[in-house]
Amino acid sequence: MLLNISYPVTGCQQTLKIEEEAKIRAFCDKRISHEVEGDILGNDFKGYILKISGGNDAQGFPMMQGVLAKDRRRLLFTKGDKCYRSRKAGERKKKSVRGCIVAADLSCLNLVVVRKGENEIKGLTDTLVPSRLGPKRANNIRKYFNLSKEDDVKKFVPRRVVYPKGDTTKKGHSKAPKIQRLVTPERVARKRKYQKLLAARGLATKKAAEEFKALLDTRRKEKRAALEKSRAKSRSKSLASKDPKKAAQKAKKAAAKSERAQVYLKEKADQAAKKKARNETKAKKAAAKKAKDSAAKKKSQKK
Repeated sequence: MLLNISYPVTGCQQTLKIEEEAKIRAFCDKRISHEVEGDILGNDFKGYILKISGGNDAQGFPMMQGVLAKDRRRLLFTKGDKCYRSRKAGERKKKSVRGCIVAADLSCLNLVVVRKGENEIKGLTDTLVPSRLGPKRANNIRKYFNLSKEDDVKKFVPRRVVYPKGDTTKKGHSKAPKIQRLVTPERVARKRKYQKLLAARGLATKKAAEEFKALLDTRRKEKRAALEKSRAKSRSKSLASKDPKKAAQKAKKAAAKSERAQVYLKEKADQAAKKKARNETKAKKAAAKKAKDSAAKKKSQKK
């Protein structure tokens, strides 16, 4: 059995081949996430505590946490399950996995050093493998290097040299990740433009709604006036057939009423036109003032 031992502090890992049955028996019937004392592996691992994190059998089937068995089990997997990667949306598939209990027929067992012992282990605890990747987000880079907002974040991105076909004798070029959420002048200008566009769109919608409301009011008044006119006409006809004198009086009153209604509608239309003109002049003045302020601001920034 192979033991793949990793030490997260240094980023190193080491593989040991164990053929002694007594040492293998110490791991049998243990489960994933169980801890084992390292003294059973020899004096080098005295005081070490190792945690079981997984393993594979000779055919490559991985151990899965939660499956309480020593042998293989065939399970139905969906997206998000361990030991499975879906290729299509909504796909489900049956797949064989080993249980989380360690058995003697495993070919490889993964262990993690939880507590370090007295001795240093060569190639595992005495060497440090630096992390190749660093933070990518602008705020995380500032936190990592304790930078202020005035410092240039681009200078602190972790870079690495890449050589053509892995040949270090040839000239290489450096690569760095793209910084995420970096606020640049272009980004600020784009945001400002988008906000102006939204404001203009809102004003246009409001103006269209007001115009539609005014049109609706006028159409409603016209309809009401036409209805009253038709009713007055029908009434006058019915009265004329009964009493011509009363019919003439009624017709006179209806004519006076319609004349007053027309005068009222004309006054309302004049008031609406004046209000519209006032709003337009106010909008022009506001736009001119805003343009003047922005020009003065730009001039002060140049100075």
